[in-house]
Amino acid sequence: MVNWLNASLGKEWNITPAGGLTGDAYIAENSNKRLFLKRNSSPFLAVLSAEGIVPKLVWTKRMENGDVITAQEWIEGRKLEPEEMRHHRVAELLRKIHHSSELVHMLMRMGKKPKAPDDNVNKLKQRFNANNLINKHNEIETALSYLHQLLPVTREQKQVVCHCDINHNNLLLTNDGQLYLVDWDNAMIADPVMDFGMLLKWYIPKEDWASWLDTYGVTYDKQLFKRMYWYLISDALYYINWHYNRNELKKVSERLHDLRDLNTFVNTNFSVN
Repeated sequence: MVNWLNASLGKEWNITPAGGLTGDAYIAENSNKRLFLKRNSSPFLAVLSAEGIVPKLVWTKRMENGDVITAQEWIEGRKLEPEEMRHHRVAELLRKIHHSSELVHMLMRMGKKPKAPDDNVNKLKQRFNANNLINKHNEIETALSYLHQLLPVTREQKQVVCHCDINHNNLLLTNDGQLYLVDWDNAMIADPVMDFGMLLKWYIPKEDWASWLDTYGVTYDKQLFKRMYWYLISDALYYINWHYNRNELKKVSERLHDLRDLNTFVNTNFSVN
């Protein structure tokens, strides 16, 4: 791949792997310019660039084998620190993303359909039955029961483009103060609480939730929290099964611990049986 990129871009460019899990990202440098290259990025990248959500897309090239290489401007900056996730600019960026009709239209043109909570519950139950995990862990059975009971509050909600992996490592702050959200491989059309619920749980103290949500632009109420915890439980269940299938038992144990805490909160605050 590096050899092909060198041949394609020219000898004046130095191509090196950028690291990461996929091995599909590279850095291209010459005497006065640096680019971030990625293999087979989603076509979604173009509209994200146009909206100013990711670093500017410079060009796209198709390789002889059909792979597509995208080049983005290299930014001088850093990832956010966990405590910086509380900043109002994070809430404002997420609000901008969730209110973009262009992003929704692009994902739908790519064949993405809104994620139905009812379908999600059924898929989770099928996967746990296949692995016989419901009988092994009572908290999984309890969590699935709570998902069924809380399903009505998740229906008929506004569907937006969700990033689905909101964490501080995916938020980049440039040296000139521009904030970007990167790594859109898991994007889907869903309830926006899927994004900001995870952010609240992992980064924002509960006493600051109302203020953060006000900046984002939604009302701090019990119905919102029911939806939020529905998605938090759903996410925990998904990753329990995901780690189990990879025999990552320590991670399974950690996720089960999180699930017990979520179940306790729901049982205490939402009057479920």
